[in-house]
Amino acid sequence: MSTNLASSLRRALDDRSARLCVIGQGYVGLTLAAAAAVDGFPVIGVDLDEARVAALTEGRQVVPGVDETLFAGGLDSGRLRFSTAFDSVSASDVVVICVPTPVTEHRPDLSMVESAGREVGARLRRGTLVVLESTTYPGTTEQVLQPLLERSGRKVGRDVWLAFSPERIDPGNLKYGLRTTPRVVGGMDQTSTELAAAFYRRIVDDVNTVSDCRTAEMAKLLENTFRMVNIALVNELAVLCGEQGIDTWEVIAAAATKPFGFMPFQPGPGVGGHCIPLDPTYLAWQSRRDTGRPFRLVELAQDINAEMPGYVTRRIVDALGQRGVSLRDARVLALGVTYKPDVGDLRESAAVETLAQLARRGVRVSYHDPFVPRLRSHGLSLRRTPLTTANIAAADAVAVLTPHSSYDLDKVLHHAQMVFDARNALGVRAVDKVVTL
Repeated sequence: MSTNLASSLRRALDDRSARLCVIGQGYVGLTLAAAAAVDGFPVIGVDLDEARVAALTEGRQVVPGVDETLFAGGLDSGRLRFSTAFDSVSASDVVVICVPTPVTEHRPDLSMVESAGREVGARLRRGTLVVLESTTYPGTTEQVLQPLLERSGRKVGRDVWLAFSPERIDPGNLKYGLRTTPRVVGGMDQTSTELAAAFYRRIVDDVNTVSDCRTAEMAKLLENTFRMVNIALVNELAVLCGEQGIDTWEVIAAAATKPFGFMPFQPGPGVGGHCIPLDPTYLAWQSRRDTGRPFRLVELAQDINAEMPGYVTRRIVDALGQRGVSLRDARVLALGVTYKPDVGDLRESAAVETLAQLARRGVRVSYHDPFVPRLRSHGLSLRRTPLTTANIAAADAVAVLTPHSSYDLDKVLHHAQMVFDARNALGVRAVDKVVTL
């Protein structure tokens, strides 16, 4: 019987008649839902945020990091709908769970995965494929999600299928989107893997299967841990170069001329976003839980990156002091407060932490960011300052923390009294008024 169910689902995937339900309409879930609708699948995106669902239904793209054209294409297809109810699960052939997995008190918080699992499990019908995309530690799909799905008596591998496929969306990346970024898929059994791969091959150009869910889960953590550790390396290098009077950016550019054995990473005021600051925590936490050993390199890298906002703050304060500006009189205008350029996401933003540390030292801070009209975080409550010539000139220092592409940095450089460039946005320039990380 399970063979017949699997064959039926394969046919529905092949002709795109399979009904898709995507749980969670953040930038991961909404991107997937819109892409699947554009590709021909009937899709319902489920989210508990009533305001978000209402806005999306009205055609307003309110989720940072989602491509506007893709979203519009999904709506224009007539195949994309949104709901706050889980009822559509019972009529779906494929259910994909894309809910947040934050870190709370240095521990993975799977409460939203568990809640979604209970809701899906209560409505799951035979012949359905369930895929978890939320980033988590190895074993979550098997140990946490599977028991919740089987509470109703449906058995994974017999009545339903279960797989893990980590999201790989890079908000703001114009080169690699959902279709052009290869996928990793691992299922609880061979049929689960095959069905999940068949689904993703309809919307992604390159799908790579692995032996099981745990392998796919670990692969995702390795990707972001690799990035975090290497960012920590160049951050610590930046501190060392600063102490020795060496231009960090020139060092990195010189090393990058080697065509093999080196990959350039860029220092900055820290790491932010939903992945790099958080995902390695799952790995470190699981290592201590399951083996009793610390994941030393990960924990050290986390410490180094966490110290960078403080280091950037000290550099700005020192630069002001060298120009005879006291902290109680200092005015600093920050350019960019989101965690990365050209994305309106403030989660774990090192730029916000830097601004908050300056404020705690008595500096009068202001900011401009095209994506953030009002900033309420880290004890700050600020309205966006217009980026006028007068406001640039009035600041004792302009701190380029997140260099959005819309900024006219030549104008900033011309009118500013001093520029602290934390991202090498101005390039290597022999200008006295520029201070680099």
